[in-house]
Amino acid sequence: MTWNQVYDPLGYWWLSTLVAALPVIVLLGLLAGFKVRAHLCAIAGAVTAVIIAIVAFKMPVLLAVSSFFYGSAFGLLKIVWIVIAAVFLYDISVETGQFEIMKQSVAAITPDRRLQLLLVAFCFGAFIEGCAGFGAPVAIAGAFMIGLGFKPFQAAALNLIANTAPVAWGAIGTPIHALATVTGLPESDLRDQEPILKWGNMSARVVAFASFAWTSQRPKSWIPWARHHVMRPCPRGSRLAMLAFSVGQGVSSSRLT
Repeated sequence: MTWNQVYDPLGYWWLSTLVAALPVIVLLGLLAGFKVRAHLCAIAGAVTAVIIAIVAFKMPVLLAVSSFFYGSAFGLLKIVWIVIAAVFLYDISVETGQFEIMKQSVAAITPDRRLQLLLVAFCFGAFIEGCAGFGAPVAIAGAFMIGLGFKPFQAAALNLIANTAPVAWGAIGTPIHALATVTGLPESDLRDQEPILKWGNMSARVVAFASFAWTSQRPKSWIPWARHHVMRPCPRGSRLAMLAFSVGQGVSSSRLT
């Protein structure tokens, strides 16, 4: 069965874009706005995607349903099993008490929160990102940092910033593999330093710029609910530190990969 996708089925690019974004809007709206359980939000988003594909983009029903099952199998066999293995290993370390030993070992190395941040969020988090990815570094390393005395919001935010460095190669290279599957381009072109297609390095350069741009802004201007008690304007010293981190990240991603 062949089907040629029309990217602007409604005749107005902005309206077609809005309709195509409805599955994501439904997913995030239910998850963040209505506090619905995550698996129900995922089901609602998937059902919305199938309906939009059939109704708005005129995709054949059989092809839409088969694409849904193919995507589900792809996510289960190539993504979910990696995350399950990482969380299973984390649960084992917690139940056996090894996780507490790890926290005590890091706390014994230095009481300086800045060095603890580098050891846990940047080093340990990068290791978890390479092995598992998909949010596991923030969850596991965040729990690690909370156990060391960091506030929950600080632990999550700092781990998200640190995760901008290894995320381009996360989950054993799954993002590059998925991109090759979708585009049909060879993985070598997407991963290596080819003369034209430097996607593997380009992704790291993009996140290096994004990490500095995000952390150097004044969050009060774009997070209204955090105006008074969550985040404050970024000090000049912190901007300089994040600039050094971003430059080092960009250079290493260009020269060491």
